[in-house]
Amino acid sequence: MFGEIQNKHGEKIDYSYHPGNADSKILVVIGHGVTGNKDRPFVMKLAKGIEKVGISVLRISFTGNGDSGGKFGDCTISKEVEDLIAVLDIAAGGRRVVYAGHSMGGAVGVLAASNDERIGHLISLSGMVHTAKFSEVEFGDQIPDKGFMWEEENCPLSSTFVNDMNEILSVLQKGSEIKVPWLLIHGTEDDVVPIEETHEIFEKANEPKKKVVIGGADHVFSTDEASAAMVEAVVTWLKSQLVE
Repeated sequence: MFGEIQNKHGEKIDYSYHPGNADSKILVVIGHGVTGNKDRPFVMKLAKGIEKVGISVLRISFTGNGDSGGKFGDCTISKEVEDLIAVLDIAAGGRRVVYAGHSMGGAVGVLAASNDERIGHLISLSGMVHTAKFSEVEFGDQIPDKGFMWEEENCPLSSTFVNDMNEILSVLQKGSEIKVPWLLIHGTEDDVVPIEETHEIFEKANEPKKKVVIGGADHVFSTDEASAAMVEAVVTWLKSQLVE
């Protein structure tokens, strides 16, 4: 529908579009986390669940991930914000945009929504808040430009990534600048991004805001029960906010 979408570096951004109703005036853009892509099982379940209520959905793989162009070693939160802006430039049109970001994609959402008025509603799924802390806790035992993320050889840990995480430090303060309705969802068994980070940024957030805690859910809502609860929470909130 949108043709090829490229970021400002000329790198292709791979996407999958779920049209919803033909007259849908809402577009939900879903962004993934670090080492992820648009085809993660819970991302696909979420997109299909939203489409069922007639809302259009666009799943994207940030550059360097999945079938998008670019190199994984160049992936940073800052670059993914640029990718998201490039997507909105092409896909938003006159529709109301909801951005749903998972993990590092959640940090992308906070930074983008605090500056881009096209994002009218925000959803954070297991959202990362303290970026420098995440980098140190998860990858502090690796040497940048030599080591790997979670021992995955196709996911090299670059100094570009580490430096960007440290420079951003945290999106906590940016959370207090969000002026749009915001849904935050986190599982109690997340061992990648602690649920305390969602509690912390929720306290900083402005109204209207809603927090949903899913008991037993891990970072990627991997069980059928967890993913179903996550999809239900998102769809219920979207219907209350957007479906007229």
